[in-house]
Amino acid sequence: MPRLLAGLVDDAAVFPPGSAPLPEAVTAHRDHRAAWYADLVGPLLVPASALPALPALLGGDERLAVGVIGDLPRGQLDAALAAADPRLAVRQVEAAVAKRGEDPQPGLTELIKLTERLDDVRVYAEIPLTLGLMAALDTLAEARATGLPIAAKFRTGGLAAELFPTPGELAAVICACRDRELPFKLTAGLHHAVRHLDPETGFTHHGFGNVLAATLAAAEGAEVPEVAVLLAAMDPVRLVEQARERRDVGRPLWIGYGSCSIVEPLTDLIRLGLVNGGFEA
Repeated sequence: MPRLLAGLVDDAAVFPPGSAPLPEAVTAHRDHRAAWYADLVGPLLVPASALPALPALLGGDERLAVGVIGDLPRGQLDAALAAADPRLAVRQVEAAVAKRGEDPQPGLTELIKLTERLDDVRVYAEIPLTLGLMAALDTLAEARATGLPIAAKFRTGGLAAELFPTPGELAAVICACRDRELPFKLTAGLHHAVRHLDPETGFTHHGFGNVLAATLAAAEGAEVPEVAVLLAAMDPVRLVEQARERRDVGRPLWIGYGSCSIVEPLTDLIRLGLVNGGFEA
């Protein structure tokens, strides 16, 4: 697995639209961790409310790296993390700080305080792409400057058209994070490598390959119009070229994204020749 793609896809099997039962998700995650493509896969993402059910699914001394999605009120989230079985290695915590149209600052302040109480756990603040976005990014950047392991998270899809940012909107967010040296995660809608129209929903989905190419360009100084062109591209050729040229470097800015399927992105990467020999000299 090229260094550029390491840890790109977190295993979000228990979340929609896959919605796998927790025992099935744990079993499948073991298989992913033992497979040749294991370096592509990040931790298993689980709701905080499911943490008490996980120990019964582990064998003996087995340890499981997890990312916790904050589906509980902030105080209960604290308690759930503190009570987690020691065999669960909590790598990251992700929590929304506001709904669309709400001021993200109060929720962001609470999440920063939670980050201060956690020990060596990355925290991702999910910020809606609406009111107060840039001020929230400033707050996150200030918190990171003090040494806190906190970063941003954005949604790139959902069950309604307005939840899909335009290429221009997403490009502006990527460049804003670049300007603040602020890493970010994405979630929702990134089912395939290349931007495409989903015939079932009628929504045009962003491609994770587009995001990768766009982030690489932004990290090298490209501004919003050029980044937006890469996000809007439906021809994979330019996207693949961007990735091939940088196969041996770490992925800048973009930490990765959660996907309810590991097989779908892996299959696209194979079809595009980006793994399984696609990066051989």
